[in-house]
Amino acid sequence: MTTTAVWQTYPVTPDRFEDFADVVNPNRRETHCWCVSHRLGAREVAGLGGREQAMRTLCAREIPPGVVTYRDGEAVGWCHISPRADIARLVTSKLIRPVDEVPVWSIICTVVRGGRRKQGVTAHLIEGAVAWARSQGAPAVEAYPVDPPGRMDLTMAFVGTRAMYERAGFEVVGVTDATASKMPRLVMRRSLVT
Repeated sequence: MTTTAVWQTYPVTPDRFEDFADVVNPNRRETHCWCVSHRLGAREVAGLGGREQAMRTLCAREIPPGVVTYRDGEAVGWCHISPRADIARLVTSKLIRPVDEVPVWSIICTVVRGGRRKQGVTAHLIEGAVAWARSQGAPAVEAYPVDPPGRMDLTMAFVGTRAMYERAGFEVVGVTDATASKMPRLVMRRSLVT
């Protein structure tokens, strides 16, 4: 008898920090990614006590920096999503400019826990992130994936692909001046206003 997995997605609040870390940095290495560079400069990170502590600080904010997705109680995915206005690198970007005045929420990173890839996590992760943004009053969610002509270099998989977001109901609304592995990044949006 087959059982259906139970999927849940929650904002990464301080009580869920260890679950987030288990997904993005299971060995807790300070020099590895803690997903803070799009929000804080090096001086801010240092002033907060390093990358891990900086991310802990972000998780304690009123609007945490993203969500963690669980399958049957195990943390299996992370999505960095919040209002675009809260993501300093996007606010100041000359390459990924707003396409209009809509106060969108932005997805800038998705991570699937090692050993859990190719198991449908990303689809549940994006749906959970979009649902959370909707519950917080977001009018739309944007992502900035690449549009590779063939198979994508797996070292760049964190940026996502057009097809992944199309399956989640996103539509292309623009092209950025940014590239990843010489491939253009798109602006894809899912409207949450009915």
